[in-house]
Amino acid sequence: MNDAVPKKLIVGVSGASGAVYAIRMLELLRDMGVETHLVVSKPGRLTVNYETGMDYAALAALATHHYGAQDVGAPISSGSFRTLGMIVVPCSMRTLSEVATGVTSGLLTRAADVVLKERRRLVLMVRETPLHTGHLRSMTAASEIGAIIYPPVPAFYSEPKSLEEMVDQTVARALDLFDLDAPITKRWGEDLEKGRR
Repeated sequence: MNDAVPKKLIVGVSGASGAVYAIRMLELLRDMGVETHLVVSKPGRLTVNYETGMDYAALAALATHHYGAQDVGAPISSGSFRTLGMIVVPCSMRTLSEVATGVTSGLLTRAADVVLKERRRLVLMVRETPLHTGHLRSMTAASEIGAIIYPPVPAFYSEPKSLEEMVDQTVARALDLFDLDAPITKRWGEDLEKGRR
């Protein structure tokens, strides 16, 4: 990554299950001193509240800046607004499909499209199972135009003792894709080998 680019990351939250990943992502980025720009779709707001009891105001308070889902005049809708890129956590199939086709319906997918056209990093934490062929084709299409498909699959080599540790490892490894080194990451051949000695 270019050191001249300020440590700003766009965080998109769509309506897929997995709100805990979004919350932990924002907490980690805040603790690491990364400036976050949050956009949450309407279904995303509903899912966060349903799964965690957290309302939008509390979620937005975890971010440095936040924007309305239809605020297409927001800074993150322009390529001249420099960031490290964007992570969509969790990423619904609808959001994935909009990214893959370039047909955007709001700020979340507009920001993702801008990140791609500017050749910045876009990570989609796609959260769905099982997958039909249409889902797989959308993932392939998104990957072909530069997105990274990152399903939040837990890593058991880190020997997690709780759901929180599983979430932490998944989120921290996603941040690696932006060259952001979360201090909670357990790394194969480093921390894990030390723990076994």
